[in-house]
Amino acid sequence: MATQKADIGIIGGTGIYDSGLFSDKREIKVYTPYGDPSDFITIGEYAGKQVAFIPRHGKGHRIPPHKINARANIWALKELGVRRIIAPSAVGSLSYDYKPGDIALPDQFIDFTKGRQYTFYDGGQICHISMADPFCPQLRGIASQVIGKLNYTFQPRATYVCVEGPRFSTRAESRFFRDVLKAEIIGMTLVPECTLAREAEICYLSIATVTDYDVWADQPVSSKEVIETLHKNVEKTKKLIAEMIPAIPTSFECSCGNALDGALL
Repeated sequence: MATQKADIGIIGGTGIYDSGLFSDKREIKVYTPYGDPSDFITIGEYAGKQVAFIPRHGKGHRIPPHKINARANIWALKELGVRRIIAPSAVGSLSYDYKPGDIALPDQFIDFTKGRQYTFYDGGQICHISMADPFCPQLRGIASQVIGKLNYTFQPRATYVCVEGPRFSTRAESRFFRDVLKAEIIGMTLVPECTLAREAEICYLSIATVTDYDVWADQPVSSKEVIETLHKNVEKTKKLIAEMIPAIPTSFECSCGNALDGALL
């Protein structure tokens, strides 16, 4: 049992390996039944709240998306007492309305991953968790208000198609995701992170930063271009998180904390 405690968890995506927000910060290692989390977890205080930060890909971006141990990451945050997770990530755009540099707040996802560990309930007890509305409505509302105050260009909703990676899409796949599935953004890390958070009864918010147009736009994606755009938006994302944390109340106006009611057999 972890002796350190935190109220809010941040899972940092590509480019965000250190929140840079904390005072009195310390790194701890959390042991889980699912192996090692992506890295040590940094706990510190910000705006009167205890916040836990873990880099999704590990420091130095050493873990590819299909190898992230999401079960260990979510279990570790749960062990620390985290009840709300803010999860920034980099995504590609499947629509000209979602421009590089924009922030999107996904409200739905489509799962096209293939071989990940999707649940804490692999046997013995069965869990059919509801994912009809995958993201915490209270956190999405707070994020929308804060983004509005910061005057950032953002999209208040988006369907996120999650692919296995680490390769980017073919043109045919990209057009399928855009024209048939009608998704607006594409990434590699949302699933199973968000579903595991729901099984753990933790509120979860995805903050998606658009880095590029996916290959449907006949502009082949390169990692260099993605990283260049992403670096320009890291400070914007950090500012958003910094403004969000003090705006999050101690009270809950959502049902995320009761997600297992009726889900267990």
